[in-house]
Amino acid sequence: MLNNMSKLQRIFQRYTGVLRSLKATYFLHNLLNAKRLKHNRALYKRYGLNKSIFSPIGAADFKKAPQPDEIPWLDRPDRKEKLTSNATFQGLTPEMQQKIRQFEHEGYLVLENFFSQADTDHLNQTVEELLQNGKAGYNFTGRKIFNLWEISPFARDQFFKNPELNQLLSFLLGRKVVPFQSLNFTLGSEQRAHSDAIHMTTQPQGYLIAAWIALEDVHEGCGPLIYYPGSHRLPFVSTQDYNSGNGRFTLGHESNKHYEDKIEEIIQQKGLEKKVFLPKRGDVLVWHSNLIHGGSPITTPGATRKSMVCHYYAEGVICYHEMSQRPALLS
Repeated sequence: MLNNMSKLQRIFQRYTGVLRSLKATYFLHNLLNAKRLKHNRALYKRYGLNKSIFSPIGAADFKKAPQPDEIPWLDRPDRKEKLTSNATFQGLTPEMQQKIRQFEHEGYLVLENFFSQADTDHLNQTVEELLQNGKAGYNFTGRKIFNLWEISPFARDQFFKNPELNQLLSFLLGRKVVPFQSLNFTLGSEQRAHSDAIHMTTQPQGYLIAAWIALEDVHEGCGPLIYYPGSHRLPFVSTQDYNSGNGRFTLGHESNKHYEDKIEEIIQQKGLEKKVFLPKRGDVLVWHSNLIHGGSPITTPGATRKSMVCHYYAEGVICYHEMSQRPALLS
């Protein structure tokens, strides 16, 4: 049954037709994945959400602002004082302390040479083999390989669920992380600037974190990542803040485009400074759920940008997808 569900997931990931815009499609999908949603019953009750765990869900459902002690500890007004007095933080090297301070202040940090060349070589070879034998494939974007960790124990144990990385991410969120989703790329995404929080959302807000792993050296022409330091402190954008086109029974056809237009507007209004990430193989970029980032255009024909990005929710919060108005399916 589980294997059949995984196959159904992969088929839907590649699908681009009208069913993707119908909320009923996701409702049926939720029913078929009931075991991965049942934990929400207690969470919905805790956060005062009176609706079915299989129904569409979005920021508009949450009328009550969370209490200050419910939001991530590094997003609270007293975060600097809490961080300085934290025993775990005090036991870290000065270099690591500086990186964590940068995450708190600018919304990201970089772990240089975190993964070895041998491990990145092995993962790159694994990706190529799985693509060649048809066990893995790109989704409808033609760029993203979803959840390679489900079919590759090496990708799962050495990268996605890497104990040292997961421990750091748990510290940054103040709660144990739940590995949720991985994406592998051969080419750069060329995706317009956005925040992960519109796609992978939490209540209370901010309990998602990402780790982007360079599987080869990145140069200017291959479509490197861009990001906007400090943008994580801006208000979270929801489908209520732009013309999503969502209706009672359907999702807006150009919701993503209109959202990205809104983000571009914010970047211009706030005068945000763009930075380009040019890492070496094995480096890791960790970012806050609300950090604005994207992919540069590929200007060198045939250039690759082999990478893996992993997304993690925190335990004990409601996890959903604001743009598609559906609850997140947790393993």
